[in-house]
Amino acid sequence: MFQNALICTDFSDGLYRLVEFVPSLAAGGIKQITFFHNVPIQKEREIPRIDQDNIELSRDRLSAALKNPPSGVKVNVEADCGLPIDNILKLAQTYKVEIIFLGMPTRTLLTEKLFGSTTMELTQRTPIPLLILRPQLISAYTTEELDLRCRHIFRYLLIPYDGSKSADYLVEQIKQRVQTQPDCNLEKCLLCWIIDEGIRKELQPVDPLGEAQAKLDAAKAALSELNLEVKTEIKQGAPIEALLEAAEIHDISAISVSSGSTSGLIKWSIPSLTSNILRRSWHPVMYFPPKQS
Repeated sequence: MFQNALICTDFSDGLYRLVEFVPSLAAGGIKQITFFHNVPIQKEREIPRIDQDNIELSRDRLSAALKNPPSGVKVNVEADCGLPIDNILKLAQTYKVEIIFLGMPTRTLLTEKLFGSTTMELTQRTPIPLLILRPQLISAYTTEELDLRCRHIFRYLLIPYDGSKSADYLVEQIKQRVQTQPDCNLEKCLLCWIIDEGIRKELQPVDPLGEAQAKLDAAKAALSELNLEVKTEIKQGAPIEALLEAAEIHDISAISVSSGSTSGLIKWSIPSLTSNILRRSWHPVMYFPPKQS
């Protein structure tokens, strides 16, 4: 699905291990990989100072990625000092990145408000898709497990689908990427519709199961045109719990999500299904920012 990736690591998130798996990522379809570490600005007597020593140490630590990359694969190593988000956005533009890999621990809305999150802020500032990986899992994988994960990371997507404009936008984004990359390694998709049992019955459609299945079938037909294996499933229950349960049951590679508007995802007072998935899912989450207005 993606051929040009920017992998950002703070050396505590496990993503630095991916420097040893360039061939595995290449087998997953990636043809250019840029590894990046951001070094905090040092302050001596409140005077900001670029930490050149740590920049060079960071580049050296990432340089393992440069050893014998597969034929046709370009690898870059970058380290810089300053604000992480600004540097990430600059590199994404410089290298014409198609997807950004980030580590993000599971967290609550309150801890995010208190301590902030580079990942959640990036969802508002870039149109580039993000792949969010859990540091606890990346750090715990054996070498063999991480090799397989890198090879299959785009193979099987779970797509939450409810017939909304944002859901149709998500399907269209996936469809476009498959169409523009003939050697795309996406093989299967699961379209999962959750009927929220918390909604009062008088506010639900007369035939919620029938209506859901009809819209799922239409979305399935759109993706099946691409020679993908597409499955549909309808579940009932609390949306986030039901969706995460579906992710556990099926052998998916990642959950693919989007949001309804550029301003609706990160409002602290209005948590959404998408933001809950980003915070709580142990599976990799592929986030497609909404269309810029």
